[in-house]
Amino acid sequence: MSDSSFLFKQFIVHHDRCAMKVGTDGVLLGAWAPVDQAHTALDVGTGTGLVALQLAQRNPHLRVTAVEIDAPAAAQAAENVAGSPWPDRIEVVCADFNDFQPDGRFDLIVSNPPYFVDALPCPDRQRNTARHAGGLNYDLLFRRSARLLSEDGVVSIVIPSEVERAAEDAAWMQGLYPQRRTRVYTKAGKPARRVLVTYGRRLGPVAEDTLYIHQAGGDYSDDYRRLTGEFYLKF
Repeated sequence: MSDSSFLFKQFIVHHDRCAMKVGTDGVLLGAWAPVDQAHTALDVGTGTGLVALQLAQRNPHLRVTAVEIDAPAAAQAAENVAGSPWPDRIEVVCADFNDFQPDGRFDLIVSNPPYFVDALPCPDRQRNTARHAGGLNYDLLFRRSARLLSEDGVVSIVIPSEVERAAEDAAWMQGLYPQRRTRVYTKAGKPARRVLVTYGRRLGPVAEDTLYIHQAGGDYSDDYRRLTGEFYLKF
């Protein structure tokens, strides 16, 4: 990865005009979200367009709408999509998610939402918009998602472990319940760093598993290689 771009197996992501660069969290979400049965997907806060591109790669029949409030990031995401193999299946929309009014509903909604729900604002306006909950927060994410989901649609997110309860409470308030949860560990012996969660309208047992990014010796784990191997050029 350079300061300006990241090369994947089937596409390249330029990110020099985006506050949030290509990172492990986005790659995890794009590789993990349940895309096989979906016909339409919405990527909320798409940033570079990375997750939207991953979803399009994984399902050749999927149509993806990618929403981004920051104009420079939305423009760069649109350029990344235009240079990919799937420009006819991904639409980038520069809009506030709160005001976004699509023509139809979505089978899958994904988001790598703001991290710092209670943190002080960052002095960089663009980065603050991308990473803080002042604009897009969990209440808004799930309230709007509940209205935009198809009958059997689901929401998949990646979040820091410490805000899992806040996100789950916000989802429950909108009648969305956890269906699958993967706790992500950097390596054994460390606390879970991130959580991947899928929410839907069905209330029942939650499928639980874990993912270790690194093995004890420091190499990437076999599970992480299997999950992300179709995207990374090499490990």
